[in-house]
Amino acid sequence: MKLIGYIRVSTDRQVDGYGLDVQEKALRAWARTTGHRIDTIHRDEGVSGKLDDRPALGEALQALRGRQAAGIVVPKLDRLARDLVVQEQLIAEIWRMGADVFSTAQGEAGYLKDDPDDPSRKLIRQVLGAVNEYERAMIALRLRSGRTLKASRGGYAYGSPAYGQRARGRELVPDEREQAALARMTELAAAGASLRVIADTLTVEGHQPKRGGRWHPQTVSRALGRARQTL
Repeated sequence: MKLIGYIRVSTDRQVDGYGLDVQEKALRAWARTTGHRIDTIHRDEGVSGKLDDRPALGEALQALRGRQAAGIVVPKLDRLARDLVVQEQLIAEIWRMGADVFSTAQGEAGYLKDDPDDPSRKLIRQVLGAVNEYERAMIALRLRSGRTLKASRGGYAYGSPAYGQRARGRELVPDEREQAALARMTELAAAGASLRVIADTLTVEGHQPKRGGRWHPQTVSRALGRARQTL
């Protein structure tokens, strides 16, 4: 079966702990063992789980509407949606398109088709989604508590510094390498270049994102947006 893949990392890598490379490997390994073919993998990098903040998910759904694939596969259902209600809405929408939903997580894989003769399938899927949602909320709470404690003791504690800055001791200082990349992307944006062109140019010229690898349009947009907020 021809499928498309979808992977996502949030704006808070500490909560995710599940990078795009790890997710892609999981999809590829699953495809090899199941005999399915993954045509394209859509990636949302550094975005929240909100529907209006995930352009790659929109592209994936559009591809399904256009019958470009028979279904979509995710590493875990929480990549599709963090919120249980949104998860069920998306699954129902994909089914209405005549497409299937697959998860590489063995604990979820058996509950992605509803059966009127076995209502427990839907119940178990929803319970798993609710448990995942609760676990993420507890992790986020512990992180916020730890950051509040650290900040009260005089340290920089609140998340990853914006692109162009780095933490040194208890303060933020400019990062010269990243400042040069910011200046270049600002120059390209002012000249009217698209986010994709800016991303490709930065990669070709050797500028690196904060965590290395290739630039993506979403990464450029986030870096520019956070840089403007610090001005």
